[in-house]
Amino acid sequence: MATLKTGLALLATMAMIATTARAADTYGIGRPATAAEIAGWNIDIDRHGANLPPGSGNVARGSVVFDQQCASCHGAHGEGGVGDRLVGGQGTLASAKPIRTVGSFWPYATTLFDYIRRAMPLTAPQSLSNDDVYAVSAYVLHINGLLPADAVLDAKTLPGILMPNRGMFVDDPRPDVKNSACTKDC
Repeated sequence: MATLKTGLALLATMAMIATTARAADTYGIGRPATAAEIAGWNIDIDRHGANLPPGSGNVARGSVVFDQQCASCHGAHGEGGVGDRLVGGQGTLASAKPIRTVGSFWPYATTLFDYIRRAMPLTAPQSLSNDDVYAVSAYVLHINGLLPADAVLDAKTLPGILMPNRGMFVDDPRPDVKNSACTKDC
């Protein structure tokens, strides 16, 4: 009986998908995205910093923006709250309870910039200026001990920051898992 119900559910799902696809063609539901719409979301940054925008930001400004835009979720000092913990965890990745933070797990500072730029703050993604994203990135790197208090980030300096996990991903400590730690600039 369970097999019959599963089969009928699968058949109904397939019928709905086929009907929806035909409705889009027949009734003109939806449209292809325009080049301008695609360009508005084509803002990803790779690990080498390709596509970083103009602008700059320093740790002091980042502290102010963090307090205004980030602390309510990530805690006053990045210790976590409703949002993920951002600071600490160095040396824990090979432990039974790793703490994955910007300062312990993320291999590239450019990934931090990219994530903040595209997805933060959670209630208003892409609302921060490029200068504010550079500043918040500088502040988060600073509270993780990766940048001095007087640091300034821009498209030239950000890709050169050496993160603790860059190029040396921690092997899985379980004996039954074959490890292939990255040995090059991953």
